[in-house]
Amino acid sequence: MKKNKKNPAETENEILDEDIAEQSEEETAEEPAEETAPEANVEELQAEILKLREDYLRAFADAENTKKRCAQEIEKNNKYAVSSFAKNLLNVADNLQRALDASQDTDNEACNALRQGVELTQNELIKVFDKFGIRKMEIIGTHFDPNFHQVVQEVQDAEKEAGTIVAELQSGYMINDRILREAMVIVTKK
Repeated sequence: MKKNKKNPAETENEILDEDIAEQSEEETAEEPAEETAPEANVEELQAEILKLREDYLRAFADAENTKKRCAQEIEKNNKYAVSSFAKNLLNVADNLQRALDASQDTDNEACNALRQGVELTQNELIKVFDKFGIRKMEIIGTHFDPNFHQVVQEVQDAEKEAGTIVAELQSGYMINDRILREAMVIVTKK
């Protein structure tokens, strides 16, 4: 009889078919083992769910905190953005006040008209300052505070307590709750 020679490709296919058959038999044999362990898998999955939930909550809280910090930073920037511009306008306010002080001793009609114009300009500037939270500090008669005042001179005054502000050489200003410019003052000493 003739020997049947098999093609090497056919031999490999047969071997593969046998391996697949064996593997499916092993999987069938393992299936009952998996049925006994679902409780362990459920516990593992529940633990993983809890971990993922905690991770999610932490990430969500972090995002919320970042959002709040950004909102606060934006509010702060908006609130104090005009600080450097306002500081430059303080010199204008000082010069308007000097013009008013200089024109008070004259009774000339032209000076009175000029004084009224300067007062109107000063009032408009004060309205703009109020709109942006800039206000002049009222300090005469208060006690010296190095955070808000700069002492230029000390004078003797037996009637007042030491450190009392008796004169203001340059007005101090606040922008909202921050100091814009310290007041230059004269205080009493012992």
